[in-house]
Amino acid sequence: MSGSNGNGRVHVNGSGGFLWAERGLEFEPVSIAVVGLGYWGPNLARNLQECPHARLAALCDLSGERLERVGRRYPAARCYQSLDMLLDDPEIEAVAVATPVSTHHRIAAAALNAGKHVFVEKPLAASSEEGRELAEIAELEGLVLMPGHTFLYSPPVRTVRSLIDSGELGEIYFISSSRVNLGLHQADTSVVWDLGPHDFSILRYWLQETPLYASALTRSCILSDVPDIAFVSLEFPSQTIAHVELSWLAPAKLRRTAIVGSRKMAIYDDTSTEPVRVFDSGVHPNDPETFGEFRLSYRTGDILSLHVSAEEPLGLEVLDFCRAVRTGSTPLSSTEIGLEVVRMMEAVDGSLAANGARVATATGPEAELPLLEEAATSKTSKGALR
Repeated sequence: MSGSNGNGRVHVNGSGGFLWAERGLEFEPVSIAVVGLGYWGPNLARNLQECPHARLAALCDLSGERLERVGRRYPAARCYQSLDMLLDDPEIEAVAVATPVSTHHRIAAAALNAGKHVFVEKPLAASSEEGRELAEIAELEGLVLMPGHTFLYSPPVRTVRSLIDSGELGEIYFISSSRVNLGLHQADTSVVWDLGPHDFSILRYWLQETPLYASALTRSCILSDVPDIAFVSLEFPSQTIAHVELSWLAPAKLRRTAIVGSRKMAIYDDTSTEPVRVFDSGVHPNDPETFGEFRLSYRTGDILSLHVSAEEPLGLEVLDFCRAVRTGSTPLSSTEIGLEVVRMMEAVDGSLAANGARVATATGPEAELPLLEEAATSKTSKGALR
């Protein structure tokens, strides 16, 4: 749906209330520094440089070689090897953190305490306790704390959300996803904590609810105590169930999700030129003609490939962060979603520690997790607990 608000701003409204494009939106660019220039930091720097509502003010990394290499592309950005010196810079309003998960809490807390707004790559923190502490600091200081769940800004993901919201798919029976590739193995994190936040945040966005239970199995094939394949099952309050396959060991890259509803089905394939296809297929029982007769009617109809825009999700995410800083709006990738995703990860870890047992997830800050607490005391699954 699109329209004008009378002030020259044209809104293209996607599901979830986010305004996906705004023409004539005017506010002073937000001065932002990128901390961490490894795999993802340079992508953040590029999108900040290209965003008219952001100003790439500084770069920070412990590696002088990385700092010099990336800094050459952005000569206007100041370069720091010291986080403390960067945070003392009064011109920097916000910090984008793209460092290992184990450092998120320390860096984000230091930035918030220095009065800087914070964008932190997924997941928000290494534990829900750390995440809640960051959220409390941000609320106390009146600052934006935004986790980087980039797929929430993906046009195909938004399109699927619209299909679910409209009721076109009917009741969602189950969702099955595969996020696999050959690489990138990491020594300091499992495949669950690396890839899981993508699918967990997407499921949370599509279904607008957090799962009640999680169960999981993993194996460490290449590096001891570092799981590189995982199979995760999630149970939601709506009775929808989801199966998530995650792997660093696969013959080909696959980013494919099947959404099966009572009326229609859909396939979301992030690597396809037709990323969202709707299948007019299903099954329902017929009224029996005689006593004891049981028959099912199977329907296989048209397959519709939906038009999806080609906007870069990270660019939209950066815009949303800048808008939140300037207007006080809540970003689509909110602190709440970031915390819920971390709780889902902890439930998966609890299941792994209990040899794949079904574990309750936290639904709020004060939720009791008897199964999770019990599982956390039994570290029988290699690489289960971080």
